[in-house]
Amino acid sequence: MRLITSLLLLAALAAPLANAQDYPSKPVRIVVPYAPGGINDIAARILGYKLAELWKQPVIIDNRAGGGGLIGSEIVAKAAPDGYTLLMGAVGEFSINQHLHEKYPLNPLKDFSPILLVSDTPMVFAANIGAPFNTLKEMMAYANARPEGLAYGTAGIGSLSHLMAERFVYETHTKMLNVPYKGGGPAGIALAGGEVLIGPLAASSAIPYMKSGRVKMIAVATMRRFPLFPEWPTVSESGVPGFEASNWTALVAPVGTPREIIVKINADANRALKMADVRERLTAVSSEAMGSTIEEVAAKMKDDSERYGKLIKVMNIKLE
Repeated sequence: MRLITSLLLLAALAAPLANAQDYPSKPVRIVVPYAPGGINDIAARILGYKLAELWKQPVIIDNRAGGGGLIGSEIVAKAAPDGYTLLMGAVGEFSINQHLHEKYPLNPLKDFSPILLVSDTPMVFAANIGAPFNTLKEMMAYANARPEGLAYGTAGIGSLSHLMAERFVYETHTKMLNVPYKGGGPAGIALAGGEVLIGPLAASSAIPYMKSGRVKMIAVATMRRFPLFPEWPTVSESGVPGFEASNWTALVAPVGTPREIIVKINADANRALKMADVRERLTAVSSEAMGSTIEEVAAKMKDDSERYGKLIKVMNIKLE
């Protein structure tokens, strides 16, 4: 009897390892909580294509837009925790959205098992080409000299661009007024057309307008200079130490997914993100391939959640 019990125990302990060794034995689905075309979708497709090569199994990209990322996120949170349904989310889904609503049905820090950071797209302060300032300090002086302050365009209330600007206003006491547009695309068009003189944008959104000569770069919100454009000064070196904002993406699984499977996906995805063609394709959309340990992405989600949660509370930003 004791021998049988021991054998059963050994079998139970060996089962997760066997599952990890066999994984994946069927198609894997990566849910993107937005329509095709955004950085979540691009990162999922670039990484998914390479993982399919490594795994010899199809990786299906499933776009489930709606609810500001909530619909797709809920699908994954409620999926079987077996590693076959994953979520490619970004800073909004993991660290911002839950703080904008009185009642939010997800707790991203508890409902998902982090796997790794995938990409990082820095945020920038870009100005209309005709703006009477060229540096961050000049912009601040211009804004503070105007009774009404300086209007800036964002992708909407509670968006990353809005929170980035509100943090800047909070930390520097610069007189600025949010003009919310219906998404980053309209905000970029408004900046390029001169409706507003300054805008916090993703680098990927600002660069096409910069290349066409309609906007100029004021500062990039990274701790070190952006490798693609090392001539851009950072916000930190321009007088606001420690200022950082980026639209990072991360791959997660439903909570309860076996650790061995999480470790395997992490290892394979990190391997893929080091490949030259993957890095080149992300660079082409002004994003950096990242890669990380499981612990690093978990810490990133937690740290940004605390930072943005505090800012949202202080600024009393709420969405109905």
